[in-house]
Amino acid sequence: MAFDNLSDRLQMSLRRVTGKGRLTENDIEEMMREVRLSLLEADVNFKVVKSFTKEVKEQAMGERILKGLNPGQQVVKIVHEQLKKIMGDKAEPLTLNLMGVTSIMMVGLQGAGKTTTAGKLAMHLRKSNNLKPLLVALDIYRPAAIEQLKTIGEQLSIPVFELGILQKPQSIAKKALEYAKENGFNLIIADTAGRLHIDENMMNELVDIKEVLSPQEILLTLDAMTGQDAVNVASNFNETLNITGAILTKLDGDTRGGAALSLREITNIPIKFMGMGEKLDQLEVFHPERMASRILGMGDVLTLVDKVTENLDEDDMMGMMEKMMSGKFNYNDFIKQLRMIKKMGSLGGVMKMIPGMGKAMKGANVDDKQLVYVEAIIGSMTKKERKNTKLIAQSSSRRRRVASGSGRSVSEVNRLIQSLDQQKSMMKKMGSMDPSKMNSASAMKAMSGTPTKKKGKGKNKKRFRY
Repeated sequence: MAFDNLSDRLQMSLRRVTGKGRLTENDIEEMMREVRLSLLEADVNFKVVKSFTKEVKEQAMGERILKGLNPGQQVVKIVHEQLKKIMGDKAEPLTLNLMGVTSIMMVGLQGAGKTTTAGKLAMHLRKSNNLKPLLVALDIYRPAAIEQLKTIGEQLSIPVFELGILQKPQSIAKKALEYAKENGFNLIIADTAGRLHIDENMMNELVDIKEVLSPQEILLTLDAMTGQDAVNVASNFNETLNITGAILTKLDGDTRGGAALSLREITNIPIKFMGMGEKLDQLEVFHPERMASRILGMGDVLTLVDKVTENLDEDDMMGMMEKMMSGKFNYNDFIKQLRMIKKMGSLGGVMKMIPGMGKAMKGANVDDKQLVYVEAIIGSMTKKERKNTKLIAQSSSRRRRVASGSGRSVSEVNRLIQSLDQQKSMMKKMGSMDPSKMNSASAMKAMSGTPTKKKGKGKNKKRFRY
């Protein structure tokens, strides 16, 4: 997952000072040495590492910190603020032409995920800004790129404007703009040709397309997993095109984080979006403050709330909570609940957004396949068994039949029964709690039926049950 290595190392470094009633200059020096190594290992640009550690050290060495109350917590706050600062301080919105057609140019090297990202962006802006997008295929050098964009357009029900590979991209761009104006489209997203490396011909072509489209945004798609190379690519593109923003792809697979932490500081190009998976709805606005909180293991409640709001129906949520509180929750409701959670992304990713949950999950196995297995088990129950949970719980023969029908083990069926019982019990307790004492973690635990810790023999092994 994104930033895992950096997150682990930074949190370990900060544990040296958190919880201490008093800090010495030596404590700060040791912590900063580890922070510096953490950033360098994460492939963060050395200039960024140097300025970051200098700023943190100067503030942490201040008399107010060394002699103040809770100095360790104040140091963590300083690190959080500096992380936020080097990533851009706040989210940068797209510039949109509210009175006419908004043109966005997608540029980048081949293999960075530019064509898929063009589709993701079209879907995002259609949903969040109520725009009518038109995807434009300008990569005449790879017929496969045109076909890929058309496939994405079909999946999203978004039209694709293409004139094959015989016309020049500049000519196609001009005709696409005319077509958009004549047919009521107020957003053009142009997928330009990528290259394996930057060359003069490529840049000249992009400059010509820019003159035709007069785009409000020129967005550079960068592969986050290339680390500092992404920063070098950004610098080269920026010199010629004046890039307005970057989209980091494959951030879900980048355990280091070097590109995200170096890009803004070195190139002054704001990161506007990040790709967090292969699915076409897995594009998120880049919020520096939220990302800094994720890196330091503080969770990301605001993004979690956004995901819930975007993906879950409020009436369904309320109906589910009422059923759970009343004790009438059954396997039909359980499967509906799992499908609601799946809409928000990977279970592991969702859980990490809950403050403190990332740390609790360390070393735990949160496998989305488990949700598929649960669906298979519940699908093997009769209608009566799904509705009346006691039928399965009180009959070993029924459990054996369900296990056989789903291709899972009897122990897995037993764990599902236990998970449902625990969820009912937890919701009963929450129903009798003072609302002011309930927190997001307890609510999310109840909603997901996860996690529950299971102790192994000899060692305390953590597993997350469904």
